[in-house]
Amino acid sequence: ERRSMEVVYRCCCGIDVHKKIIVACLDQGGEQSLREFGTTTSEIKSLATWLTESGCEMIAMESTGVFWKPLYNLFELMDLDAMVVNAAHMKALPGRKTDVKDAEWIADLLRHGLLKASYIPSREQRELREITRYRKSLTEERCRYFCSPRQNTIRNRPRARRPQWRPSDAAGLQARCSTAA
Repeated sequence: ERRSMEVVYRCCCGIDVHKKIIVACLDQGGEQSLREFGTTTSEIKSLATWLTESGCEMIAMESTGVFWKPLYNLFELMDLDAMVVNAAHMKALPGRKTDVKDAEWIADLLRHGLLKASYIPSREQRELREITRYRKSLTEERCRYFCSPRQNTIRNRPRARRPQWRPSDAAGLQARCSTAA
């Protein structure tokens, strides 16, 4: 007797995210629907609307570079449950060759609860981290400008002012020398 795997989500979506294209596979009880979207905000909103209208319970996407961030932020704003999954955990599995197959594979693994979500900090923490990174980049840029080797060469350094010699100094020097002798 062959046993089937437990179904955790009846309606879920696997997303393969790239720089210019998003491939989404909506799995509704074993029946899969595939769609491609661009990466503009309006196209991501239409993806979110499609998922909401379909009754999607959970979304999973690969954590490829930073391309998942706009999707995750928008899904969060639209109260859609989403998880980001380490791509290396799925790449070791056989049979994955195209973006469509990747999205199908993610959806299938998600449907059966076989994906482990990566840690994503809260929205407030993410915003604070972003501000901190931006401040650090500004500080580094400022240092590159003011602390550059070009600024630190001897030619560019302000010269120390030498005291001017005055004739009155000669009389004082001569008086000190004659009393010492």
